[in-house]
Amino acid sequence: MPIYLPASLREEPEAPPPAADSLTPRQVVAELDLYVVGQNAAKRAVAVALRNRIRRQRLPPEDAAEITPKNILMIGPTGVGKTEIARRLAKLSRSPFLKVEASKFTEVGYVGRDVESMVRDLVGAALETVRHEKLLEVRARAEQNAEERLLDLLLPAPGSEATDEAPEAQEAARHARERFQQTREKLRAQLRSGALEQRSVEVETHEKSFPTFQILSSQGVEEMDIQLKDLLPGLFGGRSKRRSLPLHEARQVLLQEEEARLVDNEQIARLAVERAQSSGIIFIDEIDKIAGREGGRGPEVSREGVQRDLLPVVEGTTVFTKYGPVRTDHILFMAAGAFHVSKPSDLIPELQGRFPIRVELHPLSQEDLLRILTEPRSALLKQYQALLGTEGVRLEVTDAALREIARFAAEVNQQTENIGARRLATILETLLEEASFDAADRGETVVRFDAQDVRAKLQALAQDQELSRFIL
Repeated sequence: MPIYLPASLREEPEAPPPAADSLTPRQVVAELDLYVVGQNAAKRAVAVALRNRIRRQRLPPEDAAEITPKNILMIGPTGVGKTEIARRLAKLSRSPFLKVEASKFTEVGYVGRDVESMVRDLVGAALETVRHEKLLEVRARAEQNAEERLLDLLLPAPGSEATDEAPEAQEAARHARERFQQTREKLRAQLRSGALEQRSVEVETHEKSFPTFQILSSQGVEEMDIQLKDLLPGLFGGRSKRRSLPLHEARQVLLQEEEARLVDNEQIARLAVERAQSSGIIFIDEIDKIAGREGGRGPEVSREGVQRDLLPVVEGTTVFTKYGPVRTDHILFMAAGAFHVSKPSDLIPELQGRFPIRVELHPLSQEDLLRILTEPRSALLKQYQALLGTEGVRLEVTDAALREIARFAAEVNQQTENIGARRLATILETLLEEASFDAADRGETVVRFDAQDVRAKLQALAQDQELSRFIL
């Protein structure tokens, strides 16, 4: 069920973003500034990488084939915006995007996911995006077809009668058709006005679930989603059954059937593969967790193996998916890691060379944390104001209180583990716990926090190291 925010909490309508193929590096940085505070070096690097992709697409095919993306390695502590920069860049460029954790992969020969599965997952993400776009294209026609089918269920067409050459019979048949059409149009008007939503109709629904199984291949256990209906088409004919549904539910069932009938799945798969291999972005997080050379013990022995498995995927190879082969030559790979224990030079030299652009993201200062609270378009404070606003509670936080919140976050980050901007979420949850719990019972009211309120709530927790580690 959609929840509509109070009018006072809504922002002005956003201007439509510029076309992806016309974005200049300066425009990309300006768009990223709306969501990520600071980290200008990283923003400039990804902006140039995106612009180079646009430039490559403007070259002749024979020249474009020789130009590969310059992959990016982002180095910085957790919570400073590495993932957010990559995600916003993909959304801005309307590119298929996938975020994976490097630590989830194991080298060939170990039980676990192989690195090529990230490419298959990227194609899956591209498939969903393309399918959504195609469904939007046919939505109007599908709604019209679903409406006609609903009218057929509400008012079945009269059966065909024997042809009679007599003029009187032909005139009577014509009047019957006119009355039927008038009745149908009245039902159409009632249907569109919502007057028939509670009526029930019988709809023939088709079963969509088919048995699937997994394949154990030489590259590990991968869910290939091979459906028995493809192998044995005669055995699974697609059984159907009649169900009595309220009209509003029947409309959704019929709409989905019409949308599925109007879209071309083969075209969707073809476009998804093309989009994934030409403009896809894969963000490999926690790459420092697989940094290390041979000589480790226990589970660490596969670290260098994972790095070597990554080499051909990052450099350019063909990965076979159930939608067709995918070339990885022009997929942009962005890797990130804190590198607290290890350092980028601990990666094997071959993999280091596959990430020629390196940018360092700096730890967040108290001033950065203060800006993060209010400046970004999806700032934390705006989120809490919107959430409490659905209960009629207006949340007000003074500038002095915001500075106190940022100061406490910076202090706790310094005294315990530095988790960056994520510390703000834990502090705000602690600060607003009572207001959030009582919001439904307060009714229309204003909850105001000043600097003294923040200190009274957080001072004791911040000073007690054990409590600070546990709560904040």
